[in-house]
Amino acid sequence: MNYTLNQLRIFLKIVQTQSVTKAAEELHLSQPAVSIQLKNFQAQFEIPLAEVVGRKIHITDFGHEIAVSAESILEQVYAINYKTLAHKGQLTGRLKISVVSTGKYVMPYFLADFLKAHPGIELKMDVTNKNEVVKSLQDNEVNFALVSILPTSLVVERMDLLQNKLYLVGNAKSALKKTKNARELFKQLPLIFREKGSGTRQTMERFIESKELKVLRKMELTSNEAVKQSVLADLGYSIMPLIGIKNELQNNELKIIPVSGLPIKTTWSLIWLKGKQHSPASRSFLDFLKENRSRIVQEKFSWYEGY
Repeated sequence: MNYTLNQLRIFLKIVQTQSVTKAAEELHLSQPAVSIQLKNFQAQFEIPLAEVVGRKIHITDFGHEIAVSAESILEQVYAINYKTLAHKGQLTGRLKISVVSTGKYVMPYFLADFLKAHPGIELKMDVTNKNEVVKSLQDNEVNFALVSILPTSLVVERMDLLQNKLYLVGNAKSALKKTKNARELFKQLPLIFREKGSGTRQTMERFIESKELKVLRKMELTSNEAVKQSVLADLGYSIMPLIGIKNELQNNELKIIPVSGLPIKTTWSLIWLKGKQHSPASRSFLDFLKENRSRIVQEKFSWYEGY
């Protein structure tokens, strides 16, 4: 056998995501490249590692056994790399962060300088909905989580990073009767919702309930990006975080619709389980944020104050 570490890494990611497409996205590779590596890896075994039924990939029992071995091998490789860097006096380790989907527009800016200063630290950032983020934190699978609504089911500590603002947004060319009266406005709007478990949806529903609004539920979508593309296509309107629509606003593709009670303001907070014993890498990251978060907000999010 002559498999490579890259093939092991790709196969393990396919097993973890149960999808070639998702594996490609998380590894920042093209789908054809991942498929080719999977095919080359499979060719070295006489027993199938995976089966494709319809359009879905299913990992065989043998494939799962190989994945366990692959993970063990990769862990040993990481350990060698860490020991080498540690011997040179560099900070090493893994930083695992779970981020709610809209947080992908926030978290990278608070990580960039830290990771550049410490190349020996490996980042694993999972982007998903709020329910999954809270679960990963509860199961102690991650060091930190980024949320805009604090979980009520866990006792956590937090560091506030950035204000979160949510506005009613529509296609820039859409025609609406001008009114700031929420009751009148929402009667004529086909609304696009995020899926259940989304923090954005939770915030949106709280606003609707507090105002006792009657709304037209147009559709439900499973990502902020999908909602944005649907609004761009003029399929409806949505209450969306400002952080994810900067370019579309500046390019006059989307517009903020003034309405009483908006924007809704929450806070992007980095949270961790109370009493958690931090690794040297995670402790160093917290120290970095305490010293640099104000600078990062000023440098990267100054446009935010214009809305």
